[in-house]
Amino acid sequence: MSRFFGQIRQAGYVVPDIEAAMDYWSRVLGIGPFFYNPRVPIRNYRYKGDLYEPHNSVALANSGPLQIELIQCRNDVPSMYRDFTDAGLTGLQHVAYWTSDYDADLERLLVQGFTPVMSGEVGERGRFVYFDTHYHPGTVIELSEVAGPKGEMFRLIREASESWDGTDPVRPFPDLARLAGSSAAA
Repeated sequence: MSRFFGQIRQAGYVVPDIEAAMDYWSRVLGIGPFFYNPRVPIRNYRYKGDLYEPHNSVALANSGPLQIELIQCRNDVPSMYRDFTDAGLTGLQHVAYWTSDYDADLERLLVQGFTPVMSGEVGERGRFVYFDTHYHPGTVIELSEVAGPKGEMFRLIREASESWDGTDPVRPFPDLARLAGSSAAA
């Protein structure tokens, strides 16, 4: 538990082949099921202040309370993920902390000197921000809002992992629009 951020809730891995990564994590490591979205609908995406339209594929599964995120960039839009792969890296790229009070937590981190580099929204009340790594070279820190449908989706993914028997290791993302109005992930 971080006294600044709370509990690490997600480990994000940037991979060159998301289908192979899902197969490895589910078949070899026994983690799943993965909920897969070949094109995550990111709104208001900014990298270093500029607006872009990324095409990222994402797969999510849980190992106990820790969510595993697999990410593959499908276009050349600037991002911290692209910076990571351009540096010749693959694997753990970020750790995420979840919040239901995004504005207050973001303001607190800005006051502490954290510098946003990449941000956007996935669903209503599903904002996220990735911070510069000057405090911690290497692994990026993400603050992710889970007050809306994204938080409900995260809860459903965690619950699916609790009784997973190895069947149907890859499933589609729940529809965020249908989860609107749901409460935050526990």
